Amino acid sequence: MSVASELITLNAYRALGIPGVRYIKPELLFRHLPEIRQARWVLFPEYWQVNTLTYALKKRLFPNPATYHLGHDKIEMTRAFLSVAPAHVPETRILPSTEWDGDAVHELGLPLVAKEPRSSMGIGVHLIKTRRELREFAAKHDTLYLQEYLPIDRDLRVVYVGRKVIAAYWRIGAEGSFHNNVARGGSVSFDDIPQAALELVDQVATELEVNHAGFDIAEVGGHYYLLEFNTLFGNEALNSRGISVAQHIWHYLCEQDETPPLSPQDPPLLKSA
Repeated sequence: MSVASELITLNAYRALGIPGVRYIKPELLFRHLPEIRQARWVLFPEYWQVNTLTYALKKRLFPNPATYHLGHDKIEMTRAFLSVAPAHVPETRILPSTEWDGDAVHELGLPLVAKEPRSSMGIGVHLIKTRRELREFAAKHDTLYLQEYLPIDRDLRVVYVGRKVIAAYWRIGAEGSFHNNVARGGSVSFDDIPQAALELVDQVATELEVNHAGFDIAEVGGHYYLLEFNTLFGNEALNSRGISVAQHIWHYLCEQDETPPLSPQDPPLLKSA
């Protein structure tokens, strides 16, 4: 039986372009347990559904649980990076907010970068220039996630799907901006992509068993640093180049099930519950 007849997605947008998918609204999960039990794959659940689907319903998920669990929290993500590629992680301190005035400032220097563990699109990433700013930041958070400031005006977004890098592009910050995110005014360039950065992402994603992520890489003096990865990354830059994430997902699912993919002429279908 084709994998296309056994796919359920809990995110309609993310499944666009994947053939034969049935959409179920996330809030109706428990009304559709019989269909979900029969599904061969469940695509793009919300984070709160991952453990139920994995451990209670024994479903195969895409993205997989490792991608969700590591991608959900920057602290856990960074600890994983430190375990598999320590030379490629910026100097980082994770400590109780009550210790904001301890050795971290001396060791990292100012300015430094403070990150909120659960955020995206650069919203939770702050450039801290003074001890006063750090004290004010610490007053609003229980745990501090602090990293050395890297002098960059761009970073590299590397998109990894299934078992391979499918695309990479530079995100160039607007003049005077600390953030390089496209969602915050950054521009995009697909030129001069360094092979060493792609190999780093491939190594890390393979070791951590991450199968759907947009990795952010900084380059300083020819050395590459892992900043973070986003499980649900933006597709706008990829779409502009005709790169279909959905097609790569579909082929990966077929490979996992040892099922021939449909021909390119078969139209994508999205059925709603």
